[in-house]
Amino acid sequence: MSQIVDVSHIAVDNVVPHRAPMILIDRLLQHQPDSLTTEVTIGKQSAYYNSHTASVPNYVGIEYMAQSIAALAGIEAIARDEPIQVGFLLGTRKLAMNIADYKLDQCYQVSVTRLYQEESGLAVFDCKISHQDQVVASANVNVFQPQDTQAYIADSIQGNG
Repeated sequence: MSQIVDVSHIAVDNVVPHRAPMILIDRLLQHQPDSLTTEVTIGKQSAYYNSHTASVPNYVGIEYMAQSIAALAGIEAIARDEPIQVGFLLGTRKLAMNIADYKLDQCYQVSVTRLYQEESGLAVFDCKISHQDQVVASANVNVFQPQDTQAYIADSIQGNG
């Protein structure tokens, strides 16, 4: 069994290519090869917070999953002494949203585990969001991290991607 490493001392903005206010996950918790657990606590300052419902809509959970995957990629890049790269969310499969929203002052854990990765940068992750040890959302998330992000974007703009 792989050793679980406490990564709570690492700031999220050190491992994801996002900047405030678009960083939606709050803390890194535990890392092991191919897996990461992060945490999100819903506050009035949370992105997409709705003061009328005192919550964040459930569909934002997909971004919590994607940013947790990005954080795992960032931790792995740092371990290889490589720069952190931008990745792209391609889509989801087996998406289940078991709650309507993420409630104010509640804490959620996001677990991501790599199921598959190609040399091209295409990968699939098993993702779960839990609240008090109950899974409230899950999906297989497909992502792509090209070797050369700028070339990939330029090709996509020109219609070659």
